[in-house]
Amino acid sequence: MNVGIVIVSHSPLVAEGVADMVRQMVGDEVRLAWCGGDPSGGLGTSVEAIIQAIDRAWSDAGVAVLIDLGGAETNTEMAIEFIGEPRASLIAICNAPIVEGAIMAATEASGGASLAAVVATAEELSPL
Repeated sequence: MNVGIVIVSHSPLVAEGVADMVRQMVGDEVRLAWCGGDPSGGLGTSVEAIIQAIDRAWSDAGVAVLIDLGGAETNTEMAIEFIGEPRASLIAICNAPIVEGAIMAATEASGGASLAAVVATAEELSPL
């Protein structure tokens, strides 16, 4: 079972576009979900939508979440808290560029890598 990938963006179009790129490059080897925008259709993120995306991408190997901006990180942290243990310990936020990080994370996950290895690979792209 491969690590799942979730993409969270303030823009639903960005989130969907990144997911489309990942799918085209990695195929269906990895469970993939995305969410973006606030409930009223504007820019933003939603804790509920993030929880739903994590559920769609869920894997017992874990889920790596890629985010675009600070608010997405805050809401993803809240979503992980709401999900609670034991699942919360299998969810990791990647500190990586959303496009490149998602592609690298999904590529690593498609090879059966652990959650820690998937996150480390994505985070190698982050500036120091």
